[in-house]
Amino acid sequence: MTLEELSTHLADKLSIPKSTATSAIHETVAAIVKALANGDKVGLPGLGNFSVTQRAERKGRNPQTGAEIVIAAKKVVKFSVATAASKAING
Repeated sequence: MTLEELSTHLADKLSIPKSTATSAIHETVAAIVKALANGDKVGLPGLGNFSVTQRAERKGRNPQTGAEIVIAAKKVVKFSVATAASKAING
């Protein structure tokens, strides 16, 4: 589903202008990103939980040359799907 499709769906379902629905989506995403950047967990009931974890420095290979390289440590976003969403997807 694209942003366009989601905006249209929300606008129709909530009887609001499409531009308002699009703005609401953008603000929701911005709030989630801000919370994650602060190290908070974000839970969306029925969908799942977002959290930030630290990925350790590790060794890798340059695919073009085969030379060994060091991949720097970094923070990554982790998503855990909710049981309800998992059941809905898997039947």
